[in-house]
Amino acid sequence: MFVISDESTKYPIRVWLNGKEDLEETCLTQAYHLSRLPFLHKWVCLMPDTHAGMGMPIGGVIAACDVIIPNAVGVDIGCGMAYTQTNIRLEEIEGITTGNGTLLQGIIGDILRNVPVGFAHHKTAMPCYTLDKAFEEFDLYEKDGELLGQLDAGYFQIGTLGGGNHFIEVQVDDEGYLGIMIHSGSRHFGKSVCDYFHTKARELNRRWYSDVPDEYRLAFLPTDSKEGRAYLNWMNLCLEFARENREKMMLSVKSVFEKWIGKYTDLTLEFSGEINCHHNYAALEHHYDRDVWVHRKGATRANNGEITVIPGAMGSYSYIVMGTGNKESFCSSSHGAGRRFSRKGAMAAFSCEQVMLDLNSRGVVLGKKNKQDVAEESRFAYKDIDAVMACQSDLVIPVKRLRTAGVVKG
Repeated sequence: MFVISDESTKYPIRVWLNGKEDLEETCLTQAYHLSRLPFLHKWVCLMPDTHAGMGMPIGGVIAACDVIIPNAVGVDIGCGMAYTQTNIRLEEIEGITTGNGTLLQGIIGDILRNVPVGFAHHKTAMPCYTLDKAFEEFDLYEKDGELLGQLDAGYFQIGTLGGGNHFIEVQVDDEGYLGIMIHSGSRHFGKSVCDYFHTKARELNRRWYSDVPDEYRLAFLPTDSKEGRAYLNWMNLCLEFARENREKMMLSVKSVFEKWIGKYTDLTLEFSGEINCHHNYAALEHHYDRDVWVHRKGATRANNGEITVIPGAMGSYSYIVMGTGNKESFCSSSHGAGRRFSRKGAMAAFSCEQVMLDLNSRGVVLGKKNKQDVAEESRFAYKDIDAVMACQSDLVIPVKRLRTAGVVKG
């Protein structure tokens, strides 16, 4: 970790990388913007997977006094990870063939058929206890009429993966046991909430002659204002929706496992070690003698002893980790490997054939309906997860290493 503190910063920037040369220019510019915010507490944190985002870098963490910044939470509010362990070894199913290829190919194909991916939604409304509760507490939301349609739409989105960097992976740990990992968030719900309140914040900041320049894209809302309280209500709703979304998908994937393992083996399948955590959110926490709103945008909470998930790119490694509770990072860690190439840049740099050959050489089963854009999410487009882990050895302790055996993408 190194610290940037110069004539361009009001507050220091703590960076969990080897040197300033590891930061892309746009990311560094955004970090300088954050460091000049008048309501910042202590410093800006950049995790080792950091890269440029909208207003605030992905992999950024700030603590703010009495304000909330929609763009410092991000558009996919509640995006995060779910994981469960099985008692089945990969070698126990590797030699089994089915009418759909190997047993693993059958499982991946069935997940792709049962969990809507990309822009696909369910054709009928699905049960959702989070949205049921929202309608019971409708007075919290009814004043924000532009967002109310998201409550109804959510019943068709719950239990769906989305696209981009979201995934469902069947993974194998260093002892040979299979696990299931899911990366997804609040779908279109979170983006609608972020965009709506960022627009409101911009209007209010102009009216207040705010010291925060509009070009920073870091418009804020005081948490004691009616707009700030409304955002927090909607943000927390998105967090619960995202958590339930991952939960519902995990139930679907478990059902697929039970079906195929039960049909083609005599093995007794068990699941254990459930994890479900966010890495795009804000929360009121106590740090350095003050209650502050910690914004984690592409960063994972890593309290002392807390078990969480840090995924790599498909075809590489992911980690289950235990937090160290490092105060300097506001008890945070990276949320993944972090991009080296933009999606467009990755498509230009790597061919579909190159990525498919790489996955095949690693024995990875890919479930994806349209493979033409597969390079966007190839491991070549991301930083080396082991280099990222090395830069945050003071933030988390690896508990389990997992590699991709099969992956479903939108």
